[in-house]
Formats: sequence, C-alpha cells, structure tokens
Amino acid sequence: MPEHLTISTSDIIHRIKLTCQIPDVVEAIASQAIITEAAEKTGIQVSEEELQEECDKLRLEKKLATAKDTWAWLDKHHLSVMDFEELVRNNLISKKLANHLFSDKIEKFFYENRVDYDAAVTYEVTFEDRDLAYELFYALEEGEITFPEIARLYIQDIELRRAYGYQGIRYRKDFRPEIASAVFASSPPGIIKPITTPKGVYLIWLEEIIQPELDEELREKIISESFENWLKKEVKFLDIAIHLDANTVEPQDEMINQA
Repeated sequence: MPEHLTISTSDIIHRIKLTCQIPDVVEAIASQAIITEAAEKTGIQVSEEELQEECDKLRLEKKLATAKDTWAWLDKHHLSVMDFEELVRNNLISKKLANHLFSDKIEKFFYENRVDYDAAVTYEVTFEDRDLAYELFYALEEGEITFPEIARLYIQDIELRRAYGYQGIRYRKDFRPEIASAVFASSPPGIIKPITTPKGVYLIWLEEIIQPELDEELREKIISESFENWLKKEVKFLDIAIHLDANTVEPQDEMINQA
C-alpha cells in the first residue's frame, strides 16, 4: 500500500474514460452550453440577492450549517468559492430558463395529460412462482393470512421487508403498463389479483388512489420534466467535437477483433 498518492487531472480524465462516464460528462457540458446561450438570448439575469438566497438554499440542502461545514464541503469536492458561486448561478439560471420556456404551458399540458398524473399508494411482493402468488392471493381473500405477513415471509430485501413492501406514492407512468392497468382499474383498499410480467409475478395491496391536482409541487415537476426533455432534444441535435489528451495507449486492433 503506497504511503502517498498524487492524482493529476489527466489521471482523473483517464479514470472517467475507463468507467465509461465520458458520454454523461459530455452531455452535461453540452447541456450547460445550451442553457447559457438560451438564457443570454432571452435576457435572463441573476441578481446578487437571488444568488445569495440560492446559496443559502443549497447550504441548507447539503446541511452546511456553519462556515466550517461549508469550507469542508468545498474542500471535499475540490471547489473554490468562485466555483461554488458558478454552480449556484448555473442552477438558478436553469430554473429561470425552465420557467421562462414552460410556465405558461403547464395548465394546457396538465389537462391534456391528466391521466398520467393519477397516483397510487401500493405495497408489493414479487414472486417467481405464479402458483405460489395465486395461493397467497386466495389465502388473503379468505382472511387466512395478512399482507404484512406475506411481506415478512417473502421479501428478501431487509429494508423493504420492514416496510412490508411499501412503494410510496407513484404516478401512473411510473408503473409497468400491465400493472398500471390493473392498479387504476381497482378500488382501494384491497388486494389485486396477481399480475404476471417479465420481471416476475406481482402481488399488490392497493391502499389508495390519488386524483391529481395541479398544485405547486406538481407544477414544478411538470416544468422540470418538460425542461429536461427539451434539453435532451437540443443536445441530440448539437454538433459536438471532443478533444482529449491522447496520451493513453490505444487498444491493439487484435483486441478489438477478438471481441
């Protein structure tokens, strides 16, 4: 084990290449370039007051209660104060641009796609054995066993087992299509007939179906999703040239041909 280790920028870049993260990094760089150009064209600006408020929000989010905590976090991530300010400014500009592009389209989008925002609260246990799933389903209907008992017996993941298979609140589009069809055609609370999918056989307890309302949280979610989709399309059609240091040894043709 070495006593000292010095890591250079080229070492970091090489590691990013070997872990196949270059496409994600390139997309992030291209996305920021698109955001910056679009913001300049639309005249979006950030005031010092807005910047300070966003800095405070980020520190609260990262639980940086003191200046010492903040300096430690910056040091951990190799960020200068100017880098931190740039990070916060970029986040704020992205939010402002997203609102500029989509805030006046939210109501129309929501009512056209309202069914996608139906939500359900479910508990799930997945089986490989279809017969076992049906046996437990009928036992549940007869009151011979409870769903928490099934969860304790058949869920392998410890944390999920402790929560009895609780999946939280999920929108219709978050479910597999065959599961969504069954869930939103059912009346809660109650057990749903086992659903066979390529991932296994699902035994689902439906606790609640939540009809969507265009509140502030959902509004922000739709704006965020619309902005992400717009950005991906912009990146897709961008002509990107990548220049990396070519100091690494390229693989021999024989290695590629043998693959």
